[in-house]
Amino acid sequence: MRRRPGALLLVLALLLTAAGCGLAAPGGSDAKPRVTILGPWTDEQERQFKDVLDGFGIPYTYQGTAATREVLLAEVQAGNPPDIAILPGVGELVEYAADNRLKPLTGLYDPGEYGNPWLPEAEGIEKDLWVPLKVDLKSIVWYREGETPRPAPAPLDAWCAAMGDDGSSGWPGSDWIEDLLLQQAGRVLYARWATGDLPWTAPRVVTAWTTWAGLLAQGSREERQAILTKDHRGPAGGHGLLFDGGGCSLEHQGSFARSFYGDRRSGAAFTDSAPLLPGGSYTVKAHEVSADFAALFGDGEQARTMIRRLTSEKAQEEWGRAGGVFSANSAVPARKGAVEREVGRRLTDQRVPLCLDASDVMPAAVRDAFYEAVLLTVAHPDEPVLPRLKDIQKVQDAQLDRAPRLTGVCGRPQ
Repeated sequence: MRRRPGALLLVLALLLTAAGCGLAAPGGSDAKPRVTILGPWTDEQERQFKDVLDGFGIPYTYQGTAATREVLLAEVQAGNPPDIAILPGVGELVEYAADNRLKPLTGLYDPGEYGNPWLPEAEGIEKDLWVPLKVDLKSIVWYREGETPRPAPAPLDAWCAAMGDDGSSGWPGSDWIEDLLLQQAGRVLYARWATGDLPWTAPRVVTAWTTWAGLLAQGSREERQAILTKDHRGPAGGHGLLFDGGGCSLEHQGSFARSFYGDRRSGAAFTDSAPLLPGGSYTVKAHEVSADFAALFGDGEQARTMIRRLTSEKAQEEWGRAGGVFSANSAVPARKGAVEREVGRRLTDQRVPLCLDASDVMPAAVRDAFYEAVLLTVAHPDEPVLPRLKDIQKVQDAQLDRAPRLTGVCGRPQ
C-alpha cells in the first residue's frame, strides 16, 4: 500500500470510528427465553423496529449498533452469537455461511414473492441462508420540488455531498462510483466487478472512478475537506443536506435520504440519476438497490418464528406504514403517497433490472479498502486513480480464495 498523508489519516480515523452499542430495552415477558437480535437500526429506526417486534408477543432482546460487523464478529468469537443477525449487506454473511454458522431459512418465507436480486446465492453454499427485511432504492437523485434539474453536467457545488457516518465512512462516495459504472457499462460488467470477476484496474472501472474524481476536482481544498467531515444525514436536528441551506440543489442518495429531511420531506422529489451523472447524460441501464439481510445463527423455534413473522406480509406492511420502510416482498401492498408509490414501483417492477449495492456484496476487507480509496480520492482527486485501484486489487486477490463468490447480484429485465 502507498504511504498516505498524515492529515488524511487523522480524518479517516475520526470518520471510521464506530458508534458505541448497547443492549436496547428488551420486549416481552421474563418468563420465557429471549430471542437475541443484532441489527443496524438505532434511535428512531430502532423504536419503530421494536414496535413491530412487540406486536409478535415473542420475548426478545434487541441490540442496535452502527458497528454490526465488529459486534457480530466479537460475539461469534466469544461463542455467544445472536439468534438473529441483520446486516446492511450480504457480503459479510457469506463468510459466516462458509463456516457453516448460518441456519437455513427454508419454509420461513415464500421465495416466490421475491424477485431478483433479493435472494442472491453463493457458489458452493447452501441456499436459503438470508432474506431481506428492509430495502432501499439507489441510482436516484433528490431535488427540491419545483426545481426540476437539468441534465448533466452539474457543477460540484450543485451537489449535496458528505462522507461522514457513525460507522464506516466513505460509502456515499462508493455509491457514486458504483452508479457511474452501472450506467456507463451496464449490469453484466457491474455484476462481474462486484463479485470479483472484473479487475479493479479494468478500463471501465478506471473510467467510472476518473469521472467521479473529475467532479471532485472542481472543488477547492476547503470544499473537499467539508465533504470528508460532514455527516451524510446533515446537521443533527436539521433537515438533511438538501434543506439545510448549504446552497446545493441535488443529492445523489438512496430512498432512505427522505427520512433525514424531517418536516421538509413533502418538498422533496426524486428522479433517475443516469441523466444527471457527470460525464453523461446516460440512459438508465439498471437501478442500484441496497438491503438489510437477516440471517439465523440460533436454531431455536422462537427465533425461527421471529423470522417468519418479520418476513410476513402483515409485518412488512405495518413497518412500512409506521417507519417508512420499503419491502422487497411483492405481496406487500404499495404504500400511500406519490413518492412512496414510485419508489416501490421501481423496487418491484423489474422491467428495469435491479443490482445489489456492489460494496455490500464484496468481502468485508475489499469493501473497507474501497471506502478508504474513496476518502483518499475526495482529499486528492487530482492524483492518478490507478495506483489506488491496484491497492484494492491486492486486497481482493488475498480474499477471493477465502470466501465464496455471490451470484445473481443483478436481476434480468422482464
